Amino acid sequence: MDKLSISNIFRNIQDHICQAIVKADGLGDFIEDRWERPGGGGGRTRVMRHGNVIEKGGVNYSEVYGKTPEKILNEFGIDAKEFFATGVSIVLHPENPMVPIIHMNIRYFELSNGKYWFGGGIDLTPHYIDKVDAEFFHRKLKAVCDKHDANYYKEFKHWADDYFYIKHRKETRGIGGVFFDHLTEDTDFTKAERLEFVKDIGLSFAPIYIHLMNKNAKLPYGQRQKEWQMLRRGRYVEFNLVHDRGTKFGLETDGRVESILMSLPATAGWEYDYQPLKGSAEAQTISALKKGINWA
Repeated sequence: MDKLSISNIFRNIQDHICQAIVKADGLGDFIEDRWERPGGGGGRTRVMRHGNVIEKGGVNYSEVYGKTPEKILNEFGIDAKEFFATGVSIVLHPENPMVPIIHMNIRYFELSNGKYWFGGGIDLTPHYIDKVDAEFFHRKLKAVCDKHDANYYKEFKHWADDYFYIKHRKETRGIGGVFFDHLTEDTDFTKAERLEFVKDIGLSFAPIYIHLMNKNAKLPYGQRQKEWQMLRRGRYVEFNLVHDRGTKFGLETDGRVESILMSLPATAGWEYDYQPLKGSAEAQTISALKKGINWA
């Protein structure tokens, strides 16, 4: 499977997800911004605003190539003059606080020295953690993982718990999901098998999130829930700007800023030393923002 074929698969996954989300939202549509990278390649950034369910969301596809940035050479200790990278990155921020934020990324990286790898992940950030939704989400991901390898879910779920952790807050960003990186062919997996797994992760996104949209989008909420949503969005912003490797890497290597910061919500909030009421739904959510919870 060559790099252009992989890129085409990712492009089709972007189309599939956008079409499904537009249909499920019922009002919003994606505005497409096609862009070119000065050093080679480009992408399609698609953003939705003010839908029935989605307040702000983005589904990005990119295919970039050219001279390998010094940052990559130094970080991975490699010697390769040229690189190729393609992927799909998604973040959806809903209007209703009872609908969770969701993020997904699938990517492929190839160097001119022959090295390549796949990476990606999908995770859920509920403003209010609902046990039924959390179990549904993780069981769906486990089913995708188990289709390819019995050890994938346990390994990649643990990786997600560690990755989506806000160290300075000592809490997870949400309920995790799966996260993986540097997947390449080895004695157990061919390149084609790795690609099929990544492809299935991408195709699982729409049905999983549409179920959560349909289940929760019409639940009632008030000012208190909106204020809590702003605080949880604030945590999301903190993670993305302080800890997220992809965001930091993109900004440090002169990536396309508008596409990189697409992941941020339209509005967020911070309160000094906020403490939720004991026994409240907000306090219950905070208590569940921990690593190692077995949701599946």
